[in-house]
This record gives sequence, structure tokens and C-alpha cells, in this order.
Amino acid sequence: MKILMVLTSHDTLGNTGRKTGFWLEELAAPYYVFKDAGAEITLASPKGGQPPLDPKSDEPMFQTELTARFKADADANAQLAQTVRLDSVDQKDYDTVFYPGGHGPMWDLAEDTNSIRLIESFVAAGKTIALVCHAPGVLRHVKNADGTPFVQGRYVTGFTNTEEEGVGLTKVVPFLVEDELVGQGAVFSKVKDWGVHTVVDGKLITGQNPASSGEAAEALVTALTYAQVKAA
Repeated sequence: MKILMVLTSHDTLGNTGRKTGFWLEELAAPYYVFKDAGAEITLASPKGGQPPLDPKSDEPMFQTELTARFKADADANAQLAQTVRLDSVDQKDYDTVFYPGGHGPMWDLAEDTNSIRLIESFVAAGKTIALVCHAPGVLRHVKNADGTPFVQGRYVTGFTNTEEEGVGLTKVVPFLVEDELVGQGAVFSKVKDWGVHTVVDGKLITGQNPASSGEAAEALVTALTYAQVKAA
């Protein structure tokens, strides 16, 4: 089981003067779901090297057992410091791709041609993909083979308008994930703010928020295991 995880390289939170990046729990929880399932994990980012961590996600109130495990894991941190450049990645080398969120992806990955092409190549190859929290927003420019929006008619979730309002960044982010996906024709599903919620629509798996990242990763492992059994 070879899993590619794509992280942001963007570290500026709009015009606030504050920093952003990837959200720690959304990397750590899936990372260990995959690791504990025996997967081989590759970390990638647009610029390669050390991706920026959203400092907010490292505050005590957002820590979990898995974020603590990740921070204490020398091998994981060495891997994180040396992410491969996104433009060097080939879909054929992986069984799936997982996109952790944080606000960073809304600025770079959502507009990154390499990311868009990569996702489209996974879709064309019939492979399952998964994205959590703000990361479903990176699907905004992804198209089906016939040129229609990839999310059109699909059931999805992601960081909701009210969750964005709750963190006070509605006027800062370049777009709202919920509004963008609905505007592309997706059927957007959500539960109460900060509740755990994962949506599986065929080969597309999405999670609503940081708390949903582990569950989304588990759904992805289940899908991959089923595909392997079916192929055997």
C-alpha cells in the first residue's frame, strides 16, 4: 500500500500578518492510520523540503495523542523536513493520494497546476482519493475527462461556512470551501461545527474538519484494502 500525502507550501494568512500552513492533526492522525496499516508513505509539497506548520495547530488546546506521537517521532519529522517536490511526483507510483488541510492549501494547492493534474490523473486511473477540512477546496479547478467539474453531482464535505466564521477568517480566505464546492455543483453534507463527519462517494473521500481526518484516513485504508482483495 503506497500512499502519497500532499501538503501546502504556503505560510501567509492573507493580509493578517499571521502565519498559516498545514494543520498538525490533519497530518498526524492520518499518518499513523496509514503507518499502523503497514503503508509506505511519501510526503510531497509544491516547493519540496519543510512545509510550513500552522502555528495555531500546535497550540495546547489542539494537541492530541497522535500530534504528540508525531512530534516525538524522529523518523516522521525527518521525512517531513524533506518532502518531495510536487512536480516530481507520478501518480503511477502510488495507490492513492491524501490531502491534509489547514488554511495554506487554499492559496497554493487550489491553484497549483501540478496538483490539479495529479488529482485528475488519479481519477483517470480509477484510484480513490481523500481530502480533509480545507483540502477539499483544492478540487475547485479539477475536471472530469469531459471538462465538467469533478465534484459536480458528487457528495462531499469540508470545512463549513460556519466553522470558518467560528475561527474569524471568512473575510481573510480566498474562498469558502462550502460555497465553492456547492457552486461547482457538489452535494455538500455537514454535521454540527467541529463534529466528526466523513463522506464516501465512490472513489472520493472527504472529511469535514480536523477531528474528521483520522476517520477519513480509516475510510481510505478500508477502500484500498477492499480494492486489493478484489484484485487478488
